[in-house]
Amino acid sequence: MNELKLSEETKHNRRGFLRTAAMTIAAAQVGVFGSANAQSKKAKPSDSRAIKPGTNTSFTSLKQIDAGLLNIGYAEAGPANGPAVILLHGWPYDIHSYVDVAPLLASSGYRVIVPYMRGHGTTNFLASETIRNGQQSVMAVDVIALMDALEIQKAILGGFDLGSRTADIIAALWPERCKALVSVSGYLITNLKFWRERPLPPKVELGWWYQYYFATPRGVIGYTANRHDFNKLIWQIVSPKWGFDDATFDRTAAAFNNPDHVAIVIHNYRWRQSLTPGESKYDDLEAKLAENPVIKVPTITIASDFDGAAADGASYAKQFSGKYSHRILNGIGHNVPQEAPQAFAKAVVDVDGY
Repeated sequence: MNELKLSEETKHNRRGFLRTAAMTIAAAQVGVFGSANAQSKKAKPSDSRAIKPGTNTSFTSLKQIDAGLLNIGYAEAGPANGPAVILLHGWPYDIHSYVDVAPLLASSGYRVIVPYMRGHGTTNFLASETIRNGQQSVMAVDVIALMDALEIQKAILGGFDLGSRTADIIAALWPERCKALVSVSGYLITNLKFWRERPLPPKVELGWWYQYYFATPRGVIGYTANRHDFNKLIWQIVSPKWGFDDATFDRTAAAFNNPDHVAIVIHNYRWRQSLTPGESKYDDLEAKLAENPVIKVPTITIASDFDGAAADGASYAKQFSGKYSHRILNGIGHNVPQEAPQAFAKAVVDVDGY
């Protein structure tokens, strides 16, 4: 399979989705941010006020901008002249993973940008013929394009899940664009050869059941039909101690209605399993990533209960050669910024001081 094209039904629904996007954004624009600190000086860790997870439910500033192959939807908080922080979500999540982190950082003077990744929310392709590609390097190229469009030369990058992988890639390949890095679960750059040839212990492989499901036609049909309940199940499995309510999940689940969502998710995992190719124009980037490049920018990695035996960070510590520290959050699942916003925001502020 060289590409995943939109079905006729999806093409028909695209215009309806785009028409309702503005209504969705308007409904989400409920005041949640306090007055941001207008000073652009580097914040201190003590500047981040305490916050209870779930305090905020929406963003006051949601915007759209053409960047590279996409029209990207993103939330923005904080002073326009503040030090830039770009926060990246994973799957199956969206920008609401940072709904409590963003105001913490904004109140400390940062300009916070939280984009919907391709296939999520109000981020859409500019051209219908563009391949719905989910390979790892493409996600990073999207963020670089967003930075260019917003005229952000350098930013602190933070992420978890696919967001960590994307932030890691930018830090490794474009260190001049990354001031510092906060990466949940550490070094997540995929080496396809290693992934193909080094199977994990059976108990660990069991945790990747959905990747094998997505490799089948039945998986595509099942995910298309049941993405709401499917993704809610993933949340419950990877964050068993997080007592999120239906409203919290449903705010994020709206992002899965994007017309390209299924295509991007399926391609991402099939590419990772070497079942479908990426695009040749990204081969040079993937070749560099296959060399397991060392990340030289200042970095804080965060582990949680989700990381299991790898929580000590020992397996990837050598991949970070700049100033580096590792933190372990006990009792927290995979969605670290939403489950532990204070700890995540503090890591961003702390790494800015490295």
